[in-house]
Amino acid sequence: MSAPALASVPGAVHAAVPKAAVHLSPAAIGRAATLALHDELALAPKPGLVSFVDSGSHDDMDAHTFMRSLFALRRYFVRMAELGAQRVPFAELERCGIAAEARMLAATGGINTHRGAIFVLGLLCAATGAAQVQGGQRGAEAIRASLRAHWGQALTARTQRVPTLPGGLAARRFKLRSASQEAALGFPVLFETAVPAWRRAQRRGLDLPRTRLDVFFALMAELDDSNLAHRGGLEGLNFARDHARSFQAAGGAADAHALARAWDIHRAFVARRLSPGGCADMLAAACFLSRVGHEP
Repeated sequence: MSAPALASVPGAVHAAVPKAAVHLSPAAIGRAATLALHDELALAPKPGLVSFVDSGSHDDMDAHTFMRSLFALRRYFVRMAELGAQRVPFAELERCGIAAEARMLAATGGINTHRGAIFVLGLLCAATGAAQVQGGQRGAEAIRASLRAHWGQALTARTQRVPTLPGGLAARRFKLRSASQEAALGFPVLFETAVPAWRRAQRRGLDLPRTRLDVFFALMAELDDSNLAHRGGLEGLNFARDHARSFQAAGGAADAHALARAWDIHRAFVARRLSPGGCADMLAAACFLSRVGHEP
């Protein structure tokens, strides 16, 4: 199999929010989140994950499934930005997320395409909405500060719940940092790994597809991806991390052979049925930050 060009897929959207923009409405915030999900889906290669090129390690979903889910979630992201601007209690945000998950499952015939993104991007939309009413701040640091200030305590309390979903159960079994714990800490892997990686890639002159690829591997090298642990145990998680770090050590997405190397890793993941879904959610979150600010 020859290596297709990076993100050489129909419908890929690369435009970011114009730098002249100052205030973002809830509609604009929600649209940025929807487009960020498309950014993540469009990126290929993306080891083990669904793209417009193939279905990765998944037999029950493809890009069409993801597009149905994406369209079903459009209004949800707008609503979360509206609720964030009102700085409602976390319980109200959570009810909105639960309803969105039901719409996703109805649109996909019961397939979980975006449960993690509903949680992560929903919170980021709410935090961005809240930051907008506090002087129109929208940089990455302002969004993180808003999330912690308004819902940090509730997110910390949420980590005490007994997990019931596969990712949470895997995180507990293998003593990993769960998605709930990531949120309670203000998404450290997003803001302390993905954001700096994005900025470095941009300084190196990488285009958006290669920037996203570089960020994806940076995330995979660091994130306690419970989906990887669920599918492959600690061996699968370490397999993914080792490949991500080898990719980085070889020059990352800037290397002349980066795409061929990434496709090789993709095939290795598919052979093992590994799917770094948590990394996909965080990549979409990084794309969202890019779309709502001058830079992540």
